[in-house]
Order: sequence, then structure tokens, then C-alpha cells
Amino acid sequence: MRENPEQTQLHHGMRGSNQSGLRAWNEKLLFTLLHTEGAMPKAEIARVTGLSAQTVSVIIRALEQDGFLKKGEPVRGRIGQPSIPISLAADGAYFLGLKIGRRSSEMILIDFHGAIRERIARRHEWPEPDAARGFALSAAHELSMRLPASHRDRVAGLGIAQPFQLWDWAESLGAPQQVMDRWRSADLCGDLSMALPYPVFMRNDASAACGAELVFGDTSLPRDFVYFYIGFFIGGGVVLNGTLHTGENGNSGALGSMPVRAPDGRMVQLIELASIYGLEKRLALVGLDPDLPWESPETWPIPDAILTEWMDTAADAIAQAIVACLAVIDFNAVVIDGWFPANIRDRLTEKVVHATARMDQAGLIAPAIQAGSLGIGARALGAAALPLTDRFLISSEAGLGGGPGQTDTL
Repeated sequence: MRENPEQTQLHHGMRGSNQSGLRAWNEKLLFTLLHTEGAMPKAEIARVTGLSAQTVSVIIRALEQDGFLKKGEPVRGRIGQPSIPISLAADGAYFLGLKIGRRSSEMILIDFHGAIRERIARRHEWPEPDAARGFALSAAHELSMRLPASHRDRVAGLGIAQPFQLWDWAESLGAPQQVMDRWRSADLCGDLSMALPYPVFMRNDASAACGAELVFGDTSLPRDFVYFYIGFFIGGGVVLNGTLHTGENGNSGALGSMPVRAPDGRMVQLIELASIYGLEKRLALVGLDPDLPWESPETWPIPDAILTEWMDTAADAIAQAIVACLAVIDFNAVVIDGWFPANIRDRLTEKVVHATARMDQAGLIAPAIQAGSLGIGARALGAAALPLTDRFLISSEAGLGGGPGQTDTL
């Protein structure tokens, strides 16, 4: 298993305490260790955390009785007693993740291992606050009811991944400005917090996707990287010292607003050149259905000539943004992901690699550029990671926490 930011923190000073007053911290430390490393025997848990064997045994016994942990089959060595691996119980807790997108909304239910158990999605022409609230409540109820009756009280929270300042993008969305202006005063997080029996959290959708890469991603990553997520619009995330940095207003990593030079020489925002809505416009210009990218995230039935032209333009624009980011922060890596098939993600990433190599990088250190690992599910998974982290993981180190009802929107 890769060493992610949480694991690195565990190995560099994040130790437990044998004082009884820090029981909650020790439990989170144990949850974080098992989430990162997978199943481990008690002796290894005690060694890594610095807790006494007795303290570890007491905590494990209590958490096992509460259904959060489970014991595996004994592993016999050459000498001594067999070791028994301890792991998170998949059905020990569940988390809901809501993604509010420009063209669709989705809610997922994940288990304690981060596996998606259930999913509900719906298409819309543009997002509206009342419709989003209604969908969230109905989907949360339906997904909870799909669980066994004895597990329904194990839903530990709901996270929301939502684009910020939606009213600024009414024209691009083809939406009435008066409808998008309703988001100015909407408090989706607060409304759902009052209606649901568990805590609710919110994060910018692209930052949430970046957070999902930290918590659930499969790819080895350094502790400093910049993240691009291409959906209807492009956004991003900034990870510093293994922590997702969202900024005072929750808007760090708003990479779509970065100025870049278009092929015709105009200065435009990155969002104009490297977003799927730009691909929609290309399709419409040649008389094809602009909804083709949204019909299936696994395969895009799009003529390769149009797709290649869009990717070339997007890659050049993203490369410009990468060089600008490197001039501010010495990132070790760049991660590129998005709402498209894996083969498109890989092709685009390769084009970004070549486009960045053509840029003037004098005075800068070239980063590793790699594809993300979560694709279309990243934003919803990032939303679900918010209550998981807040309740069970050492969130201040993972950079994914925040108090119940916290919102970065206003």
C-alpha cells in the first residue's frame, strides 16, 4: 500500500498517548492507521502508534464491540503465538457524498472501506437550490433505506461537493441569471443540517475531488502537488505538506480562473479552453449533439478529430497554468483527472506532459505529471470523505476536516 500523507504523518511524530483523557485521539489514530495501512496485528499497532499493548487492547476491544473493527484469521509464524490482523469493519459506518454538478447531481453511499455501495444520479439543465435540496433529502432517505434495518443508524454524515459562485457562470451554463442568482442566498448545507439526523459538511467540488485523491487514491503522491479536475468546468486543488489547502474562503485552487493565452493570442481564463463545456461547443458547431460527453462516462462516442483538437487546446492551456503554479509554489507533482473515460484522461495527461516540456521553464524545477486515479467518482467520493475524516480520521493532518455544518460557500 502506498505511503500517503496520513501514513507519513503517522511515521513522523503522530503518536498516541496512554493518558485516559486522550482516548478519542487514540481511537482516531488507530482508525487512521488502519485506513492507511490496512489490517495489522495488535503488536504492530502498538509499535507504530507508541501506545502500550494494554491500551491498544482496551481500545480495540471497545471498538470491536461497537462494530467498527473486526478480527481476521490468525496468521501463524515460525515461532510464538499466531498474530491476528485487525481491520476496519466495512459495515461499521457509512457515509453519504452529494455532488452538485453543472449538468447532473449524484449521491453515493460508501462504507467504512470507502467502497461505493449505492448510487443515485439525475440529470438537469442547470442546478437550482430548491431542486438540489429536494434531491439531497430524497436520495439520502432512499440510500439509507437500502441498508439493512440494523445498519441505518450507522450513517455517520453527509458531505457536499458543490461548485462555488454558481451565479457567475449563468451564461456558460445557458441558465437564466435570475435562477443562478438564487444561489447567492442559498444555504444548502445549513438546510440539510437541520433536516437530517447527522452532521453535514460542504466543500468546493474540485477541492473535494483533490481530497478524495488524498484519502482514497491509488497513486503514490509526494507531499506537495497541484491537482486539476476537468468537468463541465475545470477546477483544482492545492496540497501542501500532505494537507489539502483550501484557504480562508475555501477557494484555493480555483485554477479555472487562471489567465492563459488562447491559440488566437487572446488572454482568457483557463476555464474557456480546458473544460468539457468547450468540447460541447465544438460538437454543436459541426451539428453533433453537445450532450455526447455526458451520455456515458466510460466511453465517448465522439469523432477523434474533434476530440484531439479539444485535447490539444486544453493541454496547452493546462501547461501554461502549470508553469504559472510552479512560479509560485515548488510543486513536486501535477495530478490530472476528470469526468471522462480513463483512456481520454491518459491521452490528455500525456499531451500535457509534452506541452509543458515545450514551455519556457527557466528557473523552475519540472514536476512529475501524472493521471489521477478516481475519475468520474472523485467529487462524490471527496464529499463522502468529509464526514469520514471528521468523525474517524485525524482530519487536521489529512486537511479534510471542518466542523459540522461548515461551509466554504459564502
